[in-house]
Amino acid sequence: MAVASPPRLLRALPPWPPLSSSSSSSSSSRGLGCRPSSLLRCSSPSADVASPSGKTGGEYTPSFVDNLLLAFFRAKMVEEVGWDSEKPGYTGLIEVANHLMIKGKSALETEQSAVRVLQSLFPPLLLVLFKALLAPIANGQLASIMVARATALSCQWLMGPCSVNSVTLSDGKSLSSGVFVEKCKYLEESKCLGICINTCKLPTQTFFKDYMGVDLYMEPNFEDYSCQFNFGVPPPSLDTDKALKEPCLDICTNARRRKELGTGSSPDGSQCPQV
Repeated sequence: MAVASPPRLLRALPPWPPLSSSSSSSSSSRGLGCRPSSLLRCSSPSADVASPSGKTGGEYTPSFVDNLLLAFFRAKMVEEVGWDSEKPGYTGLIEVANHLMIKGKSALETEQSAVRVLQSLFPPLLLVLFKALLAPIANGQLASIMVARATALSCQWLMGPCSVNSVTLSDGKSLSSGVFVEKCKYLEESKCLGICINTCKLPTQTFFKDYMGVDLYMEPNFEDYSCQFNFGVPPPSLDTDKALKEPCLDICTNARRRKELGTGSSPDGSQCPQV
């Protein structure tokens, strides 16, 4: 794939210095072959739809390094999608994520594309060495602790304020290998359950297991937009994962339209057709 040109990278950067916090806040071991092949026919609403009121997370002001990370991530997503938005910064990133959803002919295809994006963020040798040398230590507990801290340290520009916490492993033991996201910016800005599931939750779980040898179970809360990362905990099967059974977000204009028209994959039109 062609590397993103300098103008494209510059467009990916948000305005600097950053906007005020008030204005910026408004603007899976599981095989991939197990995914159902439901068609994708709708994208999330535009980013200017109002977010739910009364749900405020902690404030996070991105640094210049955060903005560089955003531009790098967006450039990799643009390479995968083959399209870029004219809008700068995070708003443009969400539009590219929408096109990633539209491009995929099925939920599985979208997930595979998102996994490739995550894989492209790391030097291949680093992933190979981590999985071969670090992941096996102490039954994966050391690697789980490491990636939890790395995630909390380096991904707040994408998700918003987050912190390391303890999770309960399959054997009942507690390990400080969790990350709690107070209010996920990616979910809040995309306003789409399908984008959360197909371009974040499932591909991230798959990436960490397949390429880093670390189990991960992500639990997004679609009511308050928080999310719990459980590193070292295997995800449930797709047919028992409660996140895949959630209805569309109330904020989703497409969901409201389906309810009004009486259409959708469920009797009441609430089931997201993208999951």
